[in-house]
Amino acid sequence: MLRLAVDTDPAWGAFAADRLDEVLLDHAHCEKKAAGAAVTLLFRYPERAALQEPLAALAREELGHFEAVLGELARRGVPFGRQRPAPYAGRLHAFVRREEPGRLLDWLLCCAAIEARSCERLGLLRDALADARLRALYGELLAAEARHHRLYVELACAVFDEGSVRTRLREVLAHEARALGEAPASLARLHAGPLRGG
Repeated sequence: MLRLAVDTDPAWGAFAADRLDEVLLDHAHCEKKAAGAAVTLLFRYPERAALQEPLAALAREELGHFEAVLGELARRGVPFGRQRPAPYAGRLHAFVRREEPGRLLDWLLCCAAIEARSCERLGLLRDALADARLRALYGELLAAEARHHRLYVELACAVFDEGSVRTRLREVLAHEARALGEAPASLARLHAGPLRGG
């Protein structure tokens, strides 16, 4: 996993497990948004051949995860519907530069940061769950999130100089920690809740 600038407090897992229905609803929305982000990049950068097949495959996998979490919500009798999102993603994406090629690099690295944070959080949630079937599902999703954040960094390195990618990645991860820290600590979302110093 990417070395995040600030780690999540390990107590977040129990916090989320105690509010599982709300976290599952948020998780479904996150998977849907992740698929949408991959598709948006496909449409925005058709001239970037290196991005096309990997992002298409990623979008399909994210939609599969969306369906899996929808299934879990249905099993628990929780209807899928609108949910007010945490401010995290909006604050993170505010860091994206407006001019190309910096815009593309920042989008790829912001997606990597989101996937890395999701990976960390899904691991904490998995470890806090008592339900063996749900723990197994989150173990599978955790492994996928780890692949996804690596993929976004690899795609950035395929398009940009690796040194530039690594420098900007450190800046994005520092901003990601600030964006997460500004989210309400009491909000039961994948991208909100308690942090600890890095």
